[in-house]
Amino acid sequence: MRILIVEDEKLLAQSLKTLLERKGFAVELAYDGATGAEYADTGIYDLLILDVMMPGLNGFELARHLRRRHSAVPILMLTARSDLSDRIEGLNAGADYYLTKPFEIGELLACVRALLRRQGGQVDQLRFGNTALDLDAATLCCGEKSLRLSAREFDVMRLLMQAGGGNIPKEVILTRVWGFDSGAGENSVEVYVGFLRKKLKSLGSDVNIAAVRRVGYHLEVAQG
Repeated sequence: MRILIVEDEKLLAQSLKTLLERKGFAVELAYDGATGAEYADTGIYDLLILDVMMPGLNGFELARHLRRRHSAVPILMLTARSDLSDRIEGLNAGADYYLTKPFEIGELLACVRALLRRQGGQVDQLRFGNTALDLDAATLCCGEKSLRLSAREFDVMRLLMQAGGGNIPKEVILTRVWGFDSGAGENSVEVYVGFLRKKLKSLGSDVNIAAVRRVGYHLEVAQG
């Protein structure tokens, strides 16, 4: 499960990241609303944790932005403001739950698990064309055929399927799958895209991973 935390208090953001990673979640950070919107627009996250009071694009505005784009990702909103009107504004903006700082770690974890259970209960596979990606078994399926994917193949394919045919820049795939400080190069993405293309072909899939030079990759259904 991937979580994006958008929080301009860097110490708090890092503390939450460490806590959630110890619980087995994959966590990424953004320290302002504009960067958070850029990350969230990729559609790869299972949960967003948004601070309200941020310079530029605040948490309310970011939540509205995502809901206008028809994103259904669960949003947990954090704020130091406890007024009823603020909580109502957060919920009306599209938040699913609202925690007031300071909060208990146990309550935060309970909220995260509850929101992810609800999300996970809705989706156990992603589909594109005649092909499905089983999120529990990490297998690529087409008709009666299936192939198990390696961890990196799975992560790359999941990104592409979640984008629903939208383009994902190569550097975004590299960051999301290998991490900010991995030292891996863009050729790593090319190698794993090659692996996935071969597996799709062997399954008889009508899905192709198309490359657009200097733009990135996207899925498309082969014509004919």
